[in-house]
Amino acid sequence: MSAVVELRDLRHAWRADEPLFSFARLDVAPGERVFLHGRSGSGKSTLLNLVAGVLTAQSGAVRVLGRDLARLRASARDRVRADHIGVIFQQFNLIPYLDVASNVHLACRWSRRRRERAALAGGVDAEARRLLAALDLDPDALARQPAYALSVGQQQRVAAARALIGAPELIVADEPTSALDADARDAFVRLLLDECRRAGSAVLFVSHDRALAGCFDRVLQIGPVA
Repeated sequence: MSAVVELRDLRHAWRADEPLFSFARLDVAPGERVFLHGRSGSGKSTLLNLVAGVLTAQSGAVRVLGRDLARLRASARDRVRADHIGVIFQQFNLIPYLDVASNVHLACRWSRRRRERAALAGGVDAEARRLLAALDLDPDALARQPAYALSVGQQQRVAAARALIGAPELIVADEPTSALDADARDAFVRLLLDECRRAGSAVLFVSHDRALAGCFDRVLQIGPVA
């Protein structure tokens, strides 16, 4: 099966006088779990934004499921992201006034494809509740709670459920454990990867915390290139 993500001769910098990060070649296979680490400012979040189509590469190619993102209009890149990529942001980006269930459902509201996949799994609401339970949240107690009333750890798991619903082919996670202690961090990563394995989703997980590296199939360092 073709790679989920392909990077070719990728180079990027915010300013001409800044060091670049580069990937001559990187392929992420279906279901593969890849851990990317590097210092603060090394370009980890930028790389995820390039893969998710939020940014376009200055040089080289970024392909997701065979689609060269640089050749797509912004609206088409948005559609690739909505249909095929689940994003877990560092700040979670939940809508605070919506309840937990509605935050998880958003991914299916944005994507007919993911809505249809969730329907095949038993329905959007049933799948949202299953994911919340799988991520160690009680859907009966929390589904109608507003996001702003949740703890950081609970918000993190709701964000993960939103990313996972509809079984996207790729999950990208940007420092999602940075606010957690070691025990909560390890539990979250274990539950997240279990659900990704169940769905067959590939994972690009960015963190400065190398203690997590052993949970992944492959470990890559990202850093500046002269």
